[in-house]
Amino acid sequence: MHRLLRASGWFAATAVVVVVVALIGGDGHAAVGDSDPGAAVRYAVALVRLVADASGALCVGALVFAAFLAVPQESGVLAVDGYAALRAAGRAATAWCAAASAMVPLDIADASGQRLSEVDTGLFAALDTPKAWTVTAVLALVVAVGCRVALTWPSTVALLGAAVLALLPPVVTGHASVGAGHDLASNAAMAHVVASAVWLGTLTVLLVRRGPDLALRRYRVVAALCWGVLAASGIVQGLVLVAPADLATTLYGRLLLVKVVLLGALGLLGIVLRRRATRAAHLAGIDLTLLAVSVGVSVGLVRQPPPEFFAHPATAMDSLIGYDLSTPFDPWSVRFDLVLGTAALVLAVGYLVGVRTLRGRGDAWPAGRTTAWLLGCAVLLLATSSAVGRYAPGVFSVHMVAHMALTMLAPVLLVLGGPVTLALRAVPTGEHGPREWLAALPHCRLARVLTTPAVACALFVGSYYALYLSPLFGAALPQHWAHVLMNTHFLLTGYLFYWTVIGVDPGPRRLPHLGRLGMLFAVMPFHAFFGVIVLSTHDVIGANFYRSLDLPWVPDLLADQHLGGGIAWASGEVPMLVVVIALLVQWSRADHREARRSDRHSDDDLAAYNAMLATLAETRR
Repeated sequence: MHRLLRASGWFAATAVVVVVVALIGGDGHAAVGDSDPGAAVRYAVALVRLVADASGALCVGALVFAAFLAVPQESGVLAVDGYAALRAAGRAATAWCAAASAMVPLDIADASGQRLSEVDTGLFAALDTPKAWTVTAVLALVVAVGCRVALTWPSTVALLGAAVLALLPPVVTGHASVGAGHDLASNAAMAHVVASAVWLGTLTVLLVRRGPDLALRRYRVVAALCWGVLAASGIVQGLVLVAPADLATTLYGRLLLVKVVLLGALGLLGIVLRRRATRAAHLAGIDLTLLAVSVGVSVGLVRQPPPEFFAHPATAMDSLIGYDLSTPFDPWSVRFDLVLGTAALVLAVGYLVGVRTLRGRGDAWPAGRTTAWLLGCAVLLLATSSAVGRYAPGVFSVHMVAHMALTMLAPVLLVLGGPVTLALRAVPTGEHGPREWLAALPHCRLARVLTTPAVACALFVGSYYALYLSPLFGAALPQHWAHVLMNTHFLLTGYLFYWTVIGVDPGPRRLPHLGRLGMLFAVMPFHAFFGVIVLSTHDVIGANFYRSLDLPWVPDLLADQHLGGGIAWASGEVPMLVVVIALLVQWSRADHREARRSDRHSDDDLAAYNAMLATLAETRR
């Protein structure tokens, strides 16, 4: 019965794809001015895309099952259920790699209007989507090989991260990345695809493996979170890509309505499953069918441009950054970052919940740490979702403000908040649950490598030179996903460095305080020297992008760049002073603790010596 339900779901998804491709015909290519490559290419692209999406979801879901639903052994080695799911992920990754590789020539033929036998491989360099599928194929191959050799829980989590990354390249180069509002649509699409893959893959593996009750309880939490992400991201995509009037009058809008109905049905089924004490396997099978059909509908949506693509002619600003920046800097003009802005809010709320949990048990938590964490979240929110975040993609000087805030200020405050320590105290101990996951990650092999002083310093400072003093920055500017990646990289490398220097959370290695001070003084000259280089250079960094954007209120790009260099040179002073003060305070407190410990040992030794003398005197008497 379970196999029949699983098979019927994927048969239904295939039927949906075939019907949608038949309905679109060659109109999808004609609408954007492309030549029709023929029915064979149209059907092949859609069906192979369905195989790639399905195998990617199965790979991600199997790794989620192995890492978070199955319980490993006490040594950290995967148990039977987890290892079986890991091997299933390896098989799915192999199929994923094959499908993604097949998509490269198919996508070239589809985009160029050529038959598959006539494909000009020289077009690979001119098209983004074939490159995206190549990246996905390489990452899927890495995951497939890794699943053959991995045995432990940390390595499974690392493979899960690689698999999630492999989902994103085709998404960030698709229709959502074009035209007005593509920054919002791209961020929403990334969250949508990841949540869909996690839910679909985890449910499939759960039905196949029929894991213990603990796995089912954890799956219900995963499903609820994924449903919320799908609903929120779907709303954002719908508002950006389709006008309300086009929902019922266009095929794209009608398919979007079908997805809304499927998502609502999934929500109702989730409520029924949570209320039942039994596993309700037949309802879970229906759940899987609805999810599979939803994937088929998504593949159909990818096969045609959204209506808003034709509603308004896209300007250069719409194409390059997704919105208008023709007016001068307005501090009250905001644009919410769905990735890092949401992360800032979630981190702040989660931290406050942890503090409240501790105080509810009667345990104390330093107010200074809470203040530091909330200020760090506020800096992250302002740097990505305020006027700074809005203007940063189009103005170099504002970009440098955001860069310095994400690299120098926000990480310092977040590290001083001690989030891991708070979570370890607030989260109850379970059967290898969140508390055990948090306790294991800081001591894994990857963390030991990244917290090596040389590596942490090279990532922190070397990123400036590798990004801005090479063609990499100019190539990244027109891509929204590259802006998200840059901001995330700035934040993570800053957090990693300051965790090594002034972190209060447990870590794989702890340098003596003098060594930490030496690390800090070692990077300061390189940071200042980078600002001087940008301040004194006579070539505009990313000149082609900024000239194409042509902001009327930034007439002198070189002067704006010099302003950005001055910001980079001067902005490191205050954060570094805060770090030095925090480090000296920690050093002083450590010396006091060591002195008290030494005094206690001395008192104990003196008491033992007096007791020995008393014993000797008693013996003589």
